Amino acid sequence: MLRRIQKDRAKNISIQCQAQSILRELKSLSDQVAVEGMLRFGINPQNTYGVSIPDLRRIAKKVGKNHRLAQALWRRRVHEARILAGMIDEPALVSEKQMNRWAKDFDSWDVCDQVCLNLFDRTEFAYRKAVEWSQSDREFVKRAGFVLMAVMAVHNKEMSNQEFLDFFPLIKKGATDRRNYVKKAVNWALRQIGKRNEELRTEAIKLALEIKNINSREARWVANDALKELRAKVFKR
Repeated sequence: MLRRIQKDRAKNISIQCQAQSILRELKSLSDQVAVEGMLRFGINPQNTYGVSIPDLRRIAKKVGKNHRLAQALWRRRVHEARILAGMIDEPALVSEKQMNRWAKDFDSWDVCDQVCLNLFDRTEFAYRKAVEWSQSDREFVKRAGFVLMAVMAVHNKEMSNQEFLDFFPLIKKGATDRRNYVKKAVNWALRQIGKRNEELRTEAIKLALEIKNINSREARWVANDALKELRAKVFKR
């Protein structure tokens, strides 16, 4: 027992040292001009270094998958460290509790989207969280719900059409949300589901027309923007 405790303690120290080393590397890549540019795109500049996504992917590839290191990086509360945490975490080891905790920490659309895209949609809880979070009052938690719908439409080849159709009442309800980051995620979900196959495209167009008739400026934007893409004769998956 003592040997196991000592081994775990040594491993934890190693993880913390590795996390510190990564943070130093991130800081060495900091770009204030990039941070200012991110601010113009609505990205929270707090604890942000301005490190590019390609650089983060390079670091993630070098580090490899590591669940414990991902937790250590997330706790550092650094913008890029949290995106990197989503890149290196192991979906099979991610708990529903962790997903809820991380989602509550979302304070920027890009962290939300990157974590959903690189990690959350690959977990066994993705569908349930999409339904649950899309009804949240918290802006970025709610965004995460619709982002999961969008990325599952692209990544999850096993899901049935009916599973996506079951999202439609949530998309219709979410279309009236006045918050820009929620509205755009609702639109993204509607478009990506519609681009999955011809049956879903037909149903997504019908839903968009229903949304367009709602007495809401936000809903009309969601619908009109989606219809431009969904009605195109040729569209990219």
